[in-house]
Amino acid sequence: MKKGFSATSKYRLAKSRLFFWGVCTLSGLTMIPLFLILWELIKKGYKQFNLSLFTEVAPTSMEAMLARISDSPIPGGILNGITGTLLILALAIIIAIPIGIMTGVYLAENPKKKLANLVRNLSDLLQGIPSIVIGVVVYIWVVIPMSGYSALAGSVALAIMMLPMIIRSTEESLKMLPTSLKEAGLALGGSYSAVVLRILLPSAFSGLFTGSLLAISRVMGETAPLLVTALGAATVNWDVTNPTSAISLLIWEFYNDPNLADLVWSSSLLLLLFVLGINIFAKSIAKKWKIQ
Repeated sequence: MKKGFSATSKYRLAKSRLFFWGVCTLSGLTMIPLFLILWELIKKGYKQFNLSLFTEVAPTSMEAMLARISDSPIPGGILNGITGTLLILALAIIIAIPIGIMTGVYLAENPKKKLANLVRNLSDLLQGIPSIVIGVVVYIWVVIPMSGYSALAGSVALAIMMLPMIIRSTEESLKMLPTSLKEAGLALGGSYSAVVLRILLPSAFSGLFTGSLLAISRVMGETAPLLVTALGAATVNWDVTNPTSAISLLIWEFYNDPNLADLVWSSSLLLLLFVLGINIFAKSIAKKWKIQ
């Protein structure tokens, strides 16, 4: 009996170690593409990664061609893209987060209602719609009535894309809370709205905040919907009713101009660092405020 138990233990231990190293190997394989992308962007984009990248607007094709002829770095930067991205994202956040959180609260509080099931299904469907289709729809809804492209139209498109992730993260975060939390608030005489706003939402802060950050990072690099809504601009623009550039739009423009191709790498590196930073920040916040 002792010998048989020992043999069984050795077998289980070997199987456990095999499974552990298998998981580690597969996890390492998934990280290889990320490291290769980072290496390629750093190798080709570091030459243009300087102060001018953050303080000057995108150069013209002629300026880039003269720089290439003289074998010097391309002048200018992507300031108009950085400010445009910040403006469009800020408006998208203002639109999407309140709507997404309130919708998530409704779904969590009324899980079996027909309207809740319909909204949940539509939210899941919305997550699978191609971004260019959303851009075309927003073009019809916003661009045509406003008689022009604008940062506002681009923000509406990105906000629509952000909604499913915010709604789902809010619903799931609220479901994780113990029911006694809500019951205690109501028992102490708090109104339903006060319990939701002052007890449930702050308690689910980790999930709400993480879901919102991940939704932002998901749409930050979108190009297709902005092509038909924000269009782009050669100068820095803070007017939400005028066409506005974005980093992703500049990358597309640089890619289509051989003289500006070198700026594709530095712009892509900056955008990747933004997205990576947001994801790391979201993970750290989720870990710090994890619901026990």
